[in-house]
Amino acid sequence: MAHAKEDARELTTLKTELVMPSTERQRVATLRKQRIATLLGEINVHVVGNGPAMVCWPSLLMTGQMWRGQVDHFASSHKMVLIDSPGHGESDPLNRYFTLEECALCLSQILDQLEIEDCILLGNSWGGMMGGVFVALYPSRTRAAVLMNCTASVAGWRQKIEFLLMTSILRRRRTVPKPVINRAVKAFAGATTERTKPEVVEYIRSTVAAARADSVCWAIDSVVPRRAEHRALLGAIRKPVLVMAGEEDRTFPVAETRAMAEAIPGGLFRVLPRVGHLAALEAPQAINAAIDEFLREVVA
Repeated sequence: MAHAKEDARELTTLKTELVMPSTERQRVATLRKQRIATLLGEINVHVVGNGPAMVCWPSLLMTGQMWRGQVDHFASSHKMVLIDSPGHGESDPLNRYFTLEECALCLSQILDQLEIEDCILLGNSWGGMMGGVFVALYPSRTRAAVLMNCTASVAGWRQKIEFLLMTSILRRRRTVPKPVINRAVKAFAGATTERTKPEVVEYIRSTVAAARADSVCWAIDSVVPRRAEHRALLGAIRKPVLVMAGEEDRTFPVAETRAMAEAIPGGLFRVLPRVGHLAALEAPQAINAAIDEFLREVVA
């Protein structure tokens, strides 16, 4: 019964955020857009709110708008920075591979241009992987980090082959073909989300469909088949980090995300019930509550 009530609250929130066009237009109008030159091209960011900076880097094939549920909750107390990651959304198209270390430098350059000394970093999937590297390499720029649905390990051979085949198709196209869109929906949405939150499923589908295939293929290859092992690097972290796994994540098993948390000295780990790969989008109220609890404990 408690789970049913929680799901109903989440569904009401998501209907408000994902379905009502007038509400969405009002929210977007409050966001200040800025393009920032980095080593990975000009990056589009949206900024809103005042207070300590909370910087949000999304998953592959998503944009900064996947963090809208966090904007609604935290913008009254934080300066929210939503990043369209390299090659995605309104950021410049990609034309080369990159490393997660380069993504971390890209984020540092964004913070420089926004005159942000340090931040609370939220990352999902690609954002979570990059986030761990960023905290390790730029501790003075990090107050705390919440890393969701991510890994610090290399991809397995089956996953490498699957994604290399996918990007070989995307490189020859400007639009994402329907089979790839369907595969992304299955990888991103948990079983509960597929069954009970059609608004989220449609948002994932439409966002993936809007991606530039010949740009995002560079990011997919860089983040998945070409991804390096980073657990040893994470051992250098001395900042507060919360790692969260989705119980229904079809991309990274809970054990793989737990291994990332265990590589971080003092790292906290939490499993989110009935959540898939896009935790902040699928369960914004639960995520916001977890972030609030974590920050109360670790950030003065």
